[in-house]
Amino acid sequence: MKAVSLYACAATLLTATGAALADIDAGKALHDDNCVKCHDSKIYTRKDHFVKDLAGLRKQVSRCELSLGLQWFDEDVDNVVEYINANYYKFEK
Repeated sequence: MKAVSLYACAATLLTATGAALADIDAGKALHDDNCVKCHDSKIYTRKDHFVKDLAGLRKQVSRCELSLGLQWFDEDVDNVVEYINANYYKFEK
């Protein structure tokens, strides 16, 4: 019984911290290969940017991914969000 409870807790913790497991290097590679086709990194640092939190950043990355027809996995979106957030926005998780 304890093993089942421990497994359930571990699974919940891994699901809740999925963004913490994102691969920043993979996110940078995807970003550099795709995102800069439409804009450079100045879009993240301009004063009038409309991304105000981590949820908004994820929505925007997903929107851009769909616009480019990339068909990324959720992990790919998470990796790009993690890369952009770590290097530009620095939103709290």
